Parts: sequence; structure tokens; C-alpha cells
Amino acid sequence: MTSTSRASWWRRPWIVPLMLVVAAFLAFSVPPYLTLDPAQSRLKPPEGNDLYYPLLVAHVLFGTVAMATACFQVWPAFRARHRVGHRITGRIYVYAGALPAGVLGLYIGWHTVAGPSVLVANLVGSALWLLVTIVGLRKALQRRYDEHRRWMSRSFALAMSIALSRVINIPAMIVLTPQVDTAFGGNEELMRNTATSIGVWLSPLLLLLLTDWILERRKPRAPRTAPSPADFGTPAVARL
Repeated sequence: MTSTSRASWWRRPWIVPLMLVVAAFLAFSVPPYLTLDPAQSRLKPPEGNDLYYPLLVAHVLFGTVAMATACFQVWPAFRARHRVGHRITGRIYVYAGALPAGVLGLYIGWHTVAGPSVLVANLVGSALWLLVTIVGLRKALQRRYDEHRRWMSRSFALAMSIALSRVINIPAMIVLTPQVDTAFGGNEELMRNTATSIGVWLSPLLLLLLTDWILERRKPRAPRTAPSPADFGTPAVARL
């Protein structure tokens, strides 16, 4: 590896931690669904809905593809040096990851047993993920690559929101557990659903805000031009 390669690598020191976090999350979350045993599901299937669990497994697998390939999509060095690889992983992300996972997420969200707040959050999150991904794909097809990267960055943020929601659930559970007998009338399931709701609402919101803040910081600033001497001597009415 040349010194130039090393320099460009260290200018993006977040890529390795990102990949490690994604790998750890997938290693923890995915294996129970590979057994195809509904009893191992981390989400409780609704009573009498035999279609829910197979579609949930498909949603998890498509989401796994999306999270894995998204890491390569936001890796600047990979994008710059491996254009063909970037296009291939991009197509995999869209057609074998985000789009099918998002569509299935609408069904999974609609049939959740975690309460109406989680239901709405899942539907909104899945719809937004589909929307920003389709817009990003359209920008690429139009060869408007700067806009494409901005929209796909938002798609990446929504793809990763599931991992952040699990992290947010931990402090939410810690804060809400002592209130089971007061705020929740002794209903532990309601408390858990509320903690889950906090995670699924906050995680996409925080990641989208962070993404747009980063995008604005990286946006090239227009050069400031000095006013023409004629501007100082021309009456305001004449300049209108």
C-alpha cells in the first residue's frame, strides 16, 4: 500500500468502526431467523397470521444485504477506486436490499403487535426508506451524481436506523422500568412497547438530522465575488 493510499484511508477513519458495528449487529440479530423457527423470532408474530413470519425472515435477509452493501456505498475510497464495484454493490443495495426490505417492512410494520405508535413509526420509516432510495436511484439514472450521493446517504441513514434503535431501547428500558407500577399501571408489556416506540421514532430522526448536517458541511461554498465599481455608482432604482 502506498503512502497516498494510507493517507486516503486515514482521512476516513470511521469506515472500519462502521463495518465492525454492522457486522456485530448482524451477527447478533440474524442467526435466530436462519433457523426458520418462529419460536426464535425476536419479534412476536401476530396470532393467526401464518404469512407474517416468512415475510419477516425475508425482510431480515434483504435488510442484511442492504446493511452490508451500504457500507461499501458510503466508503469514498472504494467508490473512487473501484467504480465498477461501486455500481455493482449499488445495484445489489437497491434491488436486493433496500427496495424489497422496505416493501416487506410496510407489511411487517402494519401487523406489529407492539402497539399503534410502533406501527406508525415502522410504516413511516419504511415509506421514507423506499422514497429516498427511489429518488437516489433516479438521480443516478439521470447522471446527477452529486444529488444521487446526497439521497443515497439518507437511504444509508435509514438502513442503519434499525441498529441505532436497538441501542436507544436500552436506556429507554432503564428509564421506564421503575415507572411500570405508576405510569403504566403495572403493565410491563405496555412499558416495553413504549421503550420500543422511542427507539423506532428517534433512531431515523437522529440519523437523518446527522446525515443532512454532514452533507451541508461538505457542500462546496460558492466563491464570494467582489462588487463591481459600477454597483456603487448606480442608483438603486436603476439596478432593479
